[in-house]
Amino acid sequence: MKTILLPEKETWNELCKRPAIARNDLENKVRDILNNVKSKTDSAVCYYTEKFDGVTPGNLKVSPKEIRESAIMIPQELRDAINVAKKNIETFHSAQLLKERVMETSKGVRCWRKAVAIEKVGLYIPGGSAPLFSTLLMLGIPAKLAGCKEIVVCTPPGKDGKVSPLILYTAQLIGISEIFKTGGAQAIAAMAYGTESIPKVYKIFGPGNQYVTKAKELIQQDGIAIDMPAGPSEVLVIADNVANPEFIAADLLSQAEHGPDSQVIMLTDNLELLKRVKSEVEKQVNMIPRKEIALKALGNSKLIMLPTFNDCMDFSNLYAPEHLIINTADASSLANSVRNAGSVFLGNYSCESAGDYASGTNHTLPTNGSARYYSGVSTDSFCKKISFQEISAEGIKNLGPVIELMAAAESLMGHKNAVSVRLKSLNND
Repeated sequence: MKTILLPEKETWNELCKRPAIARNDLENKVRDILNNVKSKTDSAVCYYTEKFDGVTPGNLKVSPKEIRESAIMIPQELRDAINVAKKNIETFHSAQLLKERVMETSKGVRCWRKAVAIEKVGLYIPGGSAPLFSTLLMLGIPAKLAGCKEIVVCTPPGKDGKVSPLILYTAQLIGISEIFKTGGAQAIAAMAYGTESIPKVYKIFGPGNQYVTKAKELIQQDGIAIDMPAGPSEVLVIADNVANPEFIAADLLSQAEHGPDSQVIMLTDNLELLKRVKSEVEKQVNMIPRKEIALKALGNSKLIMLPTFNDCMDFSNLYAPEHLIINTADASSLANSVRNAGSVFLGNYSCESAGDYASGTNHTLPTNGSARYYSGVSTDSFCKKISFQEISAEGIKNLGPVIELMAAAESLMGHKNAVSVRLKSLNND
């Protein structure tokens, strides 16, 4: 990790840059994949699955038998843990199902909104070397709570050509059966355009690498909605001199191990803490199985000392992290200054891993600075809000003249007439 001491504010924008591969090269490669899947459908999906994952999927759809058999492959202790996480996620997300009040905006004019589930949604679940069954909990549970009729899951197969039993067990637990063995940009294309095997959906959810993120960005141009640009993982930790360096290093490595293009940052006003955290990171990285991946991510990462915690908060809001950990004695007070972040963790024991798995909040979050204008996934993400209005005879009498005047001022006489004929009818009666 790079150590940066008291950088001038003029350099902050540069320090906030994320690691990235050449954008033109990335976009051209992803466009080719999207176009091939769009025209050649299943055959293109299978071709890219073999090319990128090294396996020939055969039948793209996971069979009911494979899903049923997954349960016996999961130890009971782990099944119990998944059930605890499921309950907490359901509790947090079900509280988001709020029924809005009917408002009488003026006498005889009633207006309200109703949440209606998106009928067909696609969930992208990263897999392969690290099958993220927790992401299926985070996406599948709110989709089910919202009432989505068709839920399609795409996830990369392992080297044995099969989907991880953990993902299949989690799908079965939630009640999802439409699961397909493909990942990467080709999976996003398949759900966006539809193939012989994989249904077309209206909105696609889920995190992924830069290829997946770019694919999601490009399919929007064809009218397919996405949750957000959820790319490589990142965490920013703000810590003071009473924070535990061992805890901070563990938090940084928990994100660094996600992928070589992940980024982790620590901000502090204390040089001694910075040095101790750096030493802990160097020690702990040797203890994790994904050491090589984490080391590449650490090459993109920074330990930064700033003059004050006000500066730390200003830098954090500029960076707009996916995950923000405030590990200080006055964490709650500093939290009041958070303007841009996907999910915030307060205090010494609120590790980011809790949000990733089992506290109940959602871990599908905006990255790469998009927390400035996006929220994380919620139950609302799987709904549309449709507005309704009901106007009585008394209501149109009261509001009609206002509408007539405004429509006439915009020279939209058809709009004015739609009111005028009703007022005339009431006057005649």
